Amino acid sequence: TPPPLSGNIFFVKILSLKNKSFQLGWYIILCGVLLQVVGSAKKQEPLRVMISGAPASGKGTQCELITKKYDLVHIAAGDLLRAEIAAGTENGRRAKEYMDKGQLVPNEIVVTIVKERLMRPDSQEKGWLLDGYPRSLSQAVALKEFQPDLFILLEVPEEILVERVVGRRLDPVTGRIYHLKYSPPETDEIAARLTQRFDDTEEKVKLRLHTHHQNVESVLSMYKDTIFQVDGSVSKEEVFAQIDGALAQLLEAKE
Repeated sequence: TPPPLSGNIFFVKILSLKNKSFQLGWYIILCGVLLQVVGSAKKQEPLRVMISGAPASGKGTQCELITKKYDLVHIAAGDLLRAEIAAGTENGRRAKEYMDKGQLVPNEIVVTIVKERLMRPDSQEKGWLLDGYPRSLSQAVALKEFQPDLFILLEVPEEILVERVVGRRLDPVTGRIYHLKYSPPETDEIAARLTQRFDDTEEKVKLRLHTHHQNVESVLSMYKDTIFQVDGSVSKEEVFAQIDGALAQLLEAKE
């Protein structure tokens, strides 16, 4: 009669069997059962997300909220470039040469850096959030092997974006960012020392928005099946509620 399948008792029973061949046979059976159990308990596939938004769309805030709740690896091309330069890598040295001349870093270098980060073990295991990249069709084509589950597109009317940017002010003492309408300074003393970035004017903001819209339009065709449009004109909590709902549904579908 075979020994009962009850945790440690099973092991004790097997070891107590006098017939070594019978004992070995039960070990093989047990190993097969365990392999089946392990194989059936597959790890959930991680989320792969891209997010795009114009200047002042609240993209940075949403990236923080997404990575905090879903523990995704946050990947931003600008941060990667600065890290490569600081580390003195080959790609970093090449990128710095262009930046020192006031030139744009070639796609070839940036794409290579982004791909390397996407392929790291933590990105593969935890999932990733690619922030504001790709910005052109050629970059999207170069990253075609890294297809997102969701391409989040933050939609905010241009007049709201302009108002958000033009009203921004910096406190040079504390480094805090204020907004004359949405987050005004607490005291007259702080208000008196606030400064405005040279490119936070209506004319320059509209130029940046025009460039952004051109870039986004060029990549949307690559992700048309995964685009999720989000109303970014509401509060950050309401924006995140929209994104959170979509990501929760994706995770359910992966189970």
